[in-house]
Amino acid sequence: MHSADNVAIVANDGGLPPGATFASGLVLRERVPEGHKVALVDLPEGSVVRRYDVPIGYALQDIPAGSWVHERLLRMPEARELEDLPMATVRRELPPLEGYTFEGFRNPDGSVGTRNILAITQTVQCVAGVTDFAVQRIKSELLPRYPNVDDVVALEHGYGCGVAIDAPDAVVPIRTLRNISLNPNFGGEVMVVSPGCEKLQPERLLPPGSIPVVDQRSEPAALDVVCLQDDAHVGFMSMVDSIVRQAEQHLARLNARRRETVPASELVVGVQCGGSDAFSGVTANPAVGFCADLLVRAGASVMFSETTEVRDGVAQLTARAATPEIARPWSARWHGTTPTCSAAASIAAPTPRPATRRAACPTSSRRRWARSSSRAPRRSRACSPPAKSSSSGA
Repeated sequence: MHSADNVAIVANDGGLPPGATFASGLVLRERVPEGHKVALVDLPEGSVVRRYDVPIGYALQDIPAGSWVHERLLRMPEARELEDLPMATVRRELPPLEGYTFEGFRNPDGSVGTRNILAITQTVQCVAGVTDFAVQRIKSELLPRYPNVDDVVALEHGYGCGVAIDAPDAVVPIRTLRNISLNPNFGGEVMVVSPGCEKLQPERLLPPGSIPVVDQRSEPAALDVVCLQDDAHVGFMSMVDSIVRQAEQHLARLNARRRETVPASELVVGVQCGGSDAFSGVTANPAVGFCADLLVRAGASVMFSETTEVRDGVAQLTARAATPEIARPWSARWHGTTPTCSAAASIAAPTPRPATRRAACPTSSRRRWARSSSRAPRRSRACSPPAKSSSSGA
């Protein structure tokens, strides 16, 4: 994966048998399974094992060249301290890409979406069944009449009631749900389904001023809420009918929108792990990282998610920042996040899938290093607060 690596990954279907010879002349001493590592040189006891030009472990014994390198032969490195992180030390200037555009939906607040979707926000998990039934009716009965609307989705979640809604960190899930509701792909058409008795009331989820829509009327538009405990609702189908009826008003406004040519700099792309396997760091992650580089060079923004999973790779991210001023917030955010992760240790604990453990990445921490090495853009230009919305997902 890098010229400085002293291990390589066997990509052959089913692995390779003893005696298999590489183009370099290396001969396998034993069978190496598909997706696992092979020593390219003799690795003395205590020496660094490098992949992606990153130390992923230390040899517990002498490992001859051509040997299968697996987790039983390695000692994990200690997690990097957050002090004295490298700040903008990787210098690789890439020329900008100019003149690139895409066809998007311009929103009243200036943001641009790549799709035109009606999203129905839910304040609490217990309305999910009613909302899902209503969404199916909207898709089958109404959506065909509005050809410029791409889809209708319900924003289901497991929050909103039975929780400490006034806890100090409750602002994080509330802010997350709010920003999901305001995704640029939803065109500012915010519709909420509420039972009426939940702790997370609609006005708390989306307080006045949180919907970035320029209203030309004298009075601010009221939040469009379908309350299932309203006296007018006499049963399940009555609730569903109300949701369907309100949705049609939003569909009509969304249907009037048209795509327009906008510069690539308006694009915001979020990247998210779709499920790691032994080859994620060889195939998908580098491809997404290369794509992110191209987008950033064209002026777009790329959001790197799953920050808890790159805790052990934070030094690589700060090193790739464009300037020290951009790198420092990474360290500051981790100083603030680590106590939370320690309080809920399972968040940061190694939890690799069995298939991943059997394959190339001995532990989840090494998987995180691989992910931040191979998928992140080569140059980081900003550190954004959590729970911001992207106009596109990958």
